[in-house]
Amino acid sequence: MADLEGADLEGANLRGALLAGASLQKADLIGTNLQLAGLESANLEGADLKWAYLGRADLSEANLAETTLRHADLQGTNLAKAKLQEADLRDVENLRQVLLDGACGDEYTKLPAGLRIKRCE
Repeated sequence: MADLEGADLEGANLRGALLAGASLQKADLIGTNLQLAGLESANLEGADLKWAYLGRADLSEANLAETTLRHADLQGTNLAKAKLQEADLRDVENLRQVLLDGACGDEYTKLPAGLRIKRCE
């Protein structure tokens, strides 16, 4: 498993990267291309994913607590069993209720108007 905790990957092209189980806590991923990336069970707690492109990325079972995803593109992203406590998803592109239905968050998860998320157990 890759240890990229606190890494500065702003604007990097990580298209198709296999980062399952990777440690990316507090990483700077602003504007990063993560299209088709395998991030299953990755720990992205506190990471900055503003303006990131996550089209069809697999974030199943990923820890996205306290992440900033503002203006990120989540078209076709897999968020099954992803943890989004205290995450900021305002202004996210292509965020649909169906993507959030398999994920969980808390009362501090910031969502666009009209969307909801179940609480993590």
